[in-house]
Amino acid sequence: MVAIIDYDAGNIKSVEKALRFLGQEAVVTRDRERIRKADKVILPGVGAFGDAMEKLSQYGLTEVIKETVDKGTPFLGICLGLQLLFGRSDEAPGVEGLGILKGEILRIPEREGLKIPHMGWNSLGFPRGGRLFRGLEPNPYVYFVHSYYLKAAEEEIVTAKTEYGVEIHASVEKGNVYACQFHPEKSGETGLQILKNFAGL
Repeated sequence: MVAIIDYDAGNIKSVEKALRFLGQEAVVTRDRERIRKADKVILPGVGAFGDAMEKLSQYGLTEVIKETVDKGTPFLGICLGLQLLFGRSDEAPGVEGLGILKGEILRIPEREGLKIPHMGWNSLGFPRGGRLFRGLEPNPYVYFVHSYYLKAAEEEIVTAKTEYGVEIHASVEKGNVYACQFHPEKSGETGLQILKNFAGL
């Protein structure tokens, strides 16, 4: 069973729908016991970093997320879920993230001709083989919606990159922790393959 953590963020249902399409048993929950017992856990979401950390704390989910990661359960952060795994974000100065991975979330710099938020399809480059990307063609296109981007402190955990006025660390893997800045659930066949790879870990 895949537990999808519910903390009032946007876009959670579409992740559940994509997993069910793949034949996975998926449940949207904030029940800590169900999350602890899940075979895999996903932290999806669209929204603001500060509000999200407040909700995770309010629902008592920060500790269960850390426990889940510590015990080796495969864990996937999507979009805002990726950002929350890190220590800080330009979006919410002074708010501590989960700090599970090292790095920072920075605002995409203003550039002429670039719209922020970045919304649309970008191709991925793979600096190293990631388990989420098995079976994919080189440079596949995936769907992004974000104004902030990851700069990971450990280059060796970065499994996918893209460019949008700046180099963006689009996906990371470290041990049992996986995360994507883009939305696999909105990225057509490529995204379904990524979710299938995660479900098959």
